[in-house]
Amino acid sequence: MSSLTVYHQSSPEVPNKVLTHVEDIAATLAEVGVRFERWQVGAPVRPGASQEEVVTACRPQIDRLMSERGYATVEVISLNKDHPQKDELRARFLDEHHGEGEARFFVAGRGLFTLHIDDYVYAVLCEKNDLISVPAGTRHWFDMGEFPHLVVIRLFDNPAQVTGDEIASRFPRLDD
Repeated sequence: MSSLTVYHQSSPEVPNKVLTHVEDIAATLAEVGVRFERWQVGAPVRPGASQEEVVTACRPQIDRLMSERGYATVEVISLNKDHPQKDELRARFLDEHHGEGEARFFVAGRGLFTLHIDDYVYAVLCEKNDLISVPAGTRHWFDMGEFPHLVVIRLFDNPAQVTGDEIASRFPRLDD
């Protein structure tokens, strides 16, 4: 089940609110300029599928996002717990980043996409069929967990840049 946990940045151990209804999650995120929707996957895709398989299965969703937002790059993250580089790939996204606008469409499995907006941290547990889109400049990090099981399509314009802020290390991760 998708969820949103909101924290004040000064208190990572005590959430201000926890939401589990898609409508409540979407409304709360919309207040800070973040899009959250449920989309259907065109065809079944399993973690570990190739980028080509995922793109083919989700071409209508990708085309829609690219035309709506003008994204230039499509990247597929498709991992299962047996992937030989899972630890390196997980570490790549754990630091706080920011950059151009970005969207993530969860085709299978789940991941924790965390946003740092003003004085608040929004931890969004995204699952299959979740779409989340953040505006340019939104600070964020992503955790696929110690034993990943997911397929995520990531659309963006330019690669995000690490902020150097250690905030991500203070907040709960997917497996916590």
